[in-house]
Amino acid sequence: MHPSLASGAPAAIPLHAVTARGARAWLVKDKQRRLLAAAGFTGAAGQLMALPNAKGAIRAWVLGLGDSKDVFALALAAEKLPAGTYRLGEVPDFCGGAHASLAWIMGSYVFDRYKKKTRAAARLVLPQGVNGAEISRIAQYLFLARDLVNTPANDMGPAELEAAVRAMARVFDAKVSVVSGAALSRNYPLIAAVGAGSPRTPRLIELVWGRANAPRVTLVGKGVCFDSGGLDIKPSAGMLTMKKDMGGAACALAVAGMAMAAKLDMRLRLLIPAVENSVSGTAMRPGDVFKSRKGLTVEIGNTDAEGRLILADALADADAEKPDLLIDIATLTGAARAATGMEVPPFFTDDERLAQDLMRLGTAVQDPLWRLPLWRGYEDTLASRVADLNNNPNYGYAGAITAALFLNRFVSQARAWVHLDIPAWIDRPRPGRPIGGEANAARALYALLKERYGR
Repeated sequence: MHPSLASGAPAAIPLHAVTARGARAWLVKDKQRRLLAAAGFTGAAGQLMALPNAKGAIRAWVLGLGDSKDVFALALAAEKLPAGTYRLGEVPDFCGGAHASLAWIMGSYVFDRYKKKTRAAARLVLPQGVNGAEISRIAQYLFLARDLVNTPANDMGPAELEAAVRAMARVFDAKVSVVSGAALSRNYPLIAAVGAGSPRTPRLIELVWGRANAPRVTLVGKGVCFDSGGLDIKPSAGMLTMKKDMGGAACALAVAGMAMAAKLDMRLRLLIPAVENSVSGTAMRPGDVFKSRKGLTVEIGNTDAEGRLILADALADADAEKPDLLIDIATLTGAARAATGMEVPPFFTDDERLAQDLMRLGTAVQDPLWRLPLWRGYEDTLASRVADLNNNPNYGYAGAITAALFLNRFVSQARAWVHLDIPAWIDRPRPGRPIGGEANAARALYALLKERYGR
C-alpha cells in the first residue's frame, strides 16, 4: 500500500470537507465551529483551517470545497497538512471513499529528480471498504507516466524509454524485443525516417505478456522523445513542452503496468515507436516519399506531422495480428486541444459499444474522454499527387479528425480500434494535479480493460 495511506490509527485527526453552500449549517453545530466562522471560514475552495477543541488544541481540520464537485479535492489537504495521520470526518460522498484515497496519494506527488523537495508526510487512514492495494497500484503507474513525461529530453530519449519498458518487463516477467538499425529501416521505414535526423537511434520497442490464447489486447503509444518539428521547425515557444511528445508512450506503459499488476486475463502487447524528431542533414525533407510497412506510400507534406508516421508503421504491425482490441494513444494534434481543451481528450472509434464504454467508465473514474467523429467526408484531404497519402492534409480545419483518418488507413483487421489524442500535460494546477506531465485516459482505459478482462 502507498506510504501516504495508513491501515489504521486510533489517534488519527479527523478531516472534514465542506462545500460553500453547506458551510453555514455545518459551522453552527457547536461553539468551536462557530469560532471558525469568526476567523473567516466560508467553505471557499482551498480554505484549510484547524478546528480547536475547548482547550484550544487542534481537534480536527476542515477543508473548503467551494461550489465545485472535484472528486480529488482532498488532495489539497494532503499537499498542505502538517505531518501526521488523518482520517475522514464529515465529507461529501462525491469526494469520499476511493476518490478520497486516490486523491490523497495524488496530493503526495512531487517530481524531484533535479530539485529535491521535502514535504511533510501526511497520511490518511484508508476508508472502510476501499481496496488500498488497487488504489496504490493505479497511483504507482500514474506517477510513472508523470515522471517519464516530466523528465527532460536530454535524459529521456529512445534508449531511456526502452530502459523504462525493460524495467517494467522485469517486474512482471514479460518479454521485450527491440528493432533498430537496418532492420528498422527495412521493416518500419516510417519510424526510421522520422528518427533519421537525430544521432539517438530510433527503435520499435515491443513488450508481450500473458497467456498466448487469451483475448488479444494491443496498446500502441507515440514515443517522440523530443519534437523540434524537423526541417519544418517549430517556433521556440512551440518547443518548450515538447519533451511531452512521448506522453502517449508513457500513458500506454502506465496502462500496461496497471493491467499486468491486476493480472487481467489477456494477452497484452505493447508497441512503442521511439524516436527523436530532429534537424540535421540526414533528416527527412518536405516532399520526400516513403513506403510504409503496410505498403502504402506517404508523401511528407510537413515534417512536424511526424507522430502519425511512426504510429502508422506500429499500427500496421499491431493490426496484422488481428487483435480483439487495438488502442493507440498519442499527443498527436493541437487541433484536439483547440476542440476539447487540455482536460477532456478526444477519442475516435467506429465501435459503438467501445465508445459507450469509454464515455461511461471515463466519467465513473473521473478521467473524462469525449468522442469525436471519424468523418469519412474528409478522407479526400489525405490525397497526394505523387503517393497514396500525404501526412499533411490539404484542409485547414478538423485537424484531429483528419489525423485519426490517416491512422485508420493502417488499421483494417483489428476487431475493435480506438485512437486517443491526449495532451499528456496539465496546464493549470488543481489539487493532486500539478502543472506538468499527466497520463490522460490511463485510468479510464484500465477501467475498460478490468471490466472486460478481469478474472
